Amino acid sequence: MNIKNCAIYTRVSTDNQAEKEFSSCEAQEQKIRSFIASQNDWQVFKIYNDAGFSGAILERPALQELLSDLKKEKIDVVLVYKIDRLTRSPKDFYQLIDFFEQAKIDFISITERFDTSTPAGRLLRNIMLTFSQFERELTSERTKDKMLERAKKGLLLSVISDKTRNLSRTRKKRRK
Repeated sequence: MNIKNCAIYTRVSTDNQAEKEFSSCEAQEQKIRSFIASQNDWQVFKIYNDAGFSGAILERPALQELLSDLKKEKIDVVLVYKIDRLTRSPKDFYQLIDFFEQAKIDFISITERFDTSTPAGRLLRNIMLTFSQFERELTSERTKDKMLERAKKGLLLSVISDKTRNLSRTRKKRRK
């Protein structure tokens, strides 16, 4: 019997999502655990949770810990609920997939089931990543438009970027 060690990676972008009693990260984890339980000889090795971190950057504490653990060759499969939970950047996704392939680690998105060993699976993966990036760019455009309208009306602008929030969170952890 060859048991596969599985890493569960979850992420939500905002602190508001992260602070809810039954957060999206918990829901993602439950669904991934159910998927793992449905497989023969698979077990959860560790859960990596980046609550309140943007998918636009790779500098996230749990993701960096996951990548470090992958180098130790104790994980066979990385599972996410959706690809955009891992990253919203096609460039970053390709780098991560290349890393997984080099290390002989399987990657599964449980809601977007595809086999990246086939041309059709790679096409689907690329299309989905392109739409994730498109969605992120549209959101950014809408946010900028709203801020411009608020500024034109003389209203207060109070937007803190995810990068600033993540930097602040990292500094607080270092002080402890």
